[in-house]
Amino acid sequence: MPMRTESTSPRRLDGRGRSKRGRAFLTGDAIRRRWNKMTGFHGVKRLLAIVCIVLGSGQSYAQNQSAPRFKAIAFDYFVIFDPNSVIPEVDKAFPGKGAEFTKLWRAKQFDYCFLRTITNRHADFSKVTEDALVYTAEEMKLELSPEIRKRLLNAYLALKPWPDAVDALRKLKASGMRIITIANFSPKMLRSNADAAGITDLFDDLLSTEENGTYKPDPRAYELGVERLKLRKEEIVFAAFGGWDAYGAKTFGYPTYWVNRFNLPAEELGIEADKTSNTMNGLVNFVLGHP
Repeated sequence: MPMRTESTSPRRLDGRGRSKRGRAFLTGDAIRRRWNKMTGFHGVKRLLAIVCIVLGSGQSYAQNQSAPRFKAIAFDYFVIFDPNSVIPEVDKAFPGKGAEFTKLWRAKQFDYCFLRTITNRHADFSKVTEDALVYTAEEMKLELSPEIRKRLLNAYLALKPWPDAVDALRKLKASGMRIITIANFSPKMLRSNADAAGITDLFDDLLSTEENGTYKPDPRAYELGVERLKLRKEEIVFAAFGGWDAYGAKTFGYPTYWVNRFNLPAEELGIEADKTSNTMNGLVNFVLGHP
């Protein structure tokens, strides 16, 4: 029987060939047919569709990553920390009186700041808080022992953040904004609360009005933000907790957002915040330019 021999030429089937080592490859004719198929009518449509998807995704990403409307944000501390988080500790001291006592105590803190500003008798906000505590106990005919006094004052060093606060701060930080406080709290109160909540690293500066011996709404208190950040007023948005603070910041010249946690009416003083909501989500959307 004659011996079968294999041809050394590549074998061609449907445009495919095989090398001497057995590796498959496309012939020149097959490559041209595939290219014509890709660049034909239907192929071009597929390519255009892919391009549109890529461009659309890029545009969406760019919109989501849009630059903030402002270079910095200045917070009142009660926008971030819930003043009512002291109620459980007050209730332990004075059962059944927690909410009423806390509301009067906070109101008297503000009263004493206003009175001390008018009479030019400044004191550290820790002292203001203690004086307001003593007054509240006397007003409500409750015995304030040294132990209870210490416990309640310490509660103001470990307030609880509002549920939406930390996530909002992280979003603002990620956007590249500088974050500071302009708060009547003493430096110790500012740092202790931030440390206890584990969010100190989210702030560029914990700025207290103690810096220049003022309280808000004194214009000199708001001026601290401009001086510290080295920015123009219109480049800094102020986040207020109280209606009176929103009035003070807006009067000073800051773009102002009122985080109206307690859904209170605006002060009847002829000037209002640029926008308001009762959550930090509204503030973040305002700052980042989201509808």
